[in-house]
Amino acid sequence: MNRAGRPRRSARRIVAAAVIVFTTFIAGGTAHADPAGPTDYRSEILTIEPPTETVTIEVIGGDSFIQLTVEPGTEVLIKGYFGEPYLRFLADGTVEENRNSPTTYQNEERYGSDAPDFASADADPDWVPVGDDGTFAWHDHRAHWMQPIRPAGQEPGDRIVEAVIPILVDDVEVEVTVISTWQPEPSVVPALLGGIVGALSVGTAIWLSRRTSAWAVALIPVALAATIAGWWQFTSLPAETDPRLVWPLLPSLALIASVAALPLRRHSAFTALAAGLVASSQLMIWAFVKRDGLTAAIVPTNAPQWFERLVLVAAFVAGVGGTAIALVRLFSKNPGTRAVAATT
Repeated sequence: MNRAGRPRRSARRIVAAAVIVFTTFIAGGTAHADPAGPTDYRSEILTIEPPTETVTIEVIGGDSFIQLTVEPGTEVLIKGYFGEPYLRFLADGTVEENRNSPTTYQNEERYGSDAPDFASADADPDWVPVGDDGTFAWHDHRAHWMQPIRPAGQEPGDRIVEAVIPILVDDVEVEVTVISTWQPEPSVVPALLGGIVGALSVGTAIWLSRRTSAWAVALIPVALAATIAGWWQFTSLPAETDPRLVWPLLPSLALIASVAALPLRRHSAFTALAAGLVASSQLMIWAFVKRDGLTAAIVPTNAPQWFERLVLVAAFVAGVGGTAIALVRLFSKNPGTRAVAATT
């Protein structure tokens, strides 16, 4: 065995391991506690009685959050689960949350969480600003199904929740009635098309890898589509709902790495192959993070649902295939004389 080859192969193994650790760190380190996720239920505002023209209330993320927007000059108080003051919107647009309300802590997670002992319906309110533009979104357990399992004895199309959220608009009692309906399963057509797109990307990458170490350029279309989908979803949700940074970050890194593979090949075949591993592993991890969106009826994004699922599958197929190509090249005894020659 050539002794000079040993350090080179060791370096390849180190780089490959570093990429995997780095991408796993990003995927885990940027996750939030309870952002809007894929869901099988759609919640809607049924009635607002009496009607009010100064308040707009809607459901975002399928059934994940209630969002309230109040016009300047109007004051609104949201009551918690025990009738206590929970949120208030002041006339100047300031939004405040009562930190002594048990509802504040129960709303931190979709399926509820325990409130500290000091929080009670009888405690004096401790108002803390959480917004300044008259708009705020929060988990409200009165607006969605409160179990991770599907409702027994019901089926898609059935109404599974109907509840009232009591609010005060300029001291006038208003009842907001919310319903939630079980949605049918999504079509498999976008996923099948995504598989074809991903397979074409992998096939092109395999063909290019026999000629140049810059084969990762074949991933550019999928990485671009995933970046668009990721940013679209991230910007679809308000900041207080904790949209996950991995949605746009991972595919953006994949896009940068796949584009960089072409100029990097002039430096060395190894750096171009490393760029390919970065690009493909980012796509693979991104698809894994978002995997629940493949089977859920609703993905919390303003992007078309078919586009979201098509890109998700395409990214997974391209990511797995690209990672396999990169690892084979990086760990092979001869990473490809033709590919190396093509870079010189």
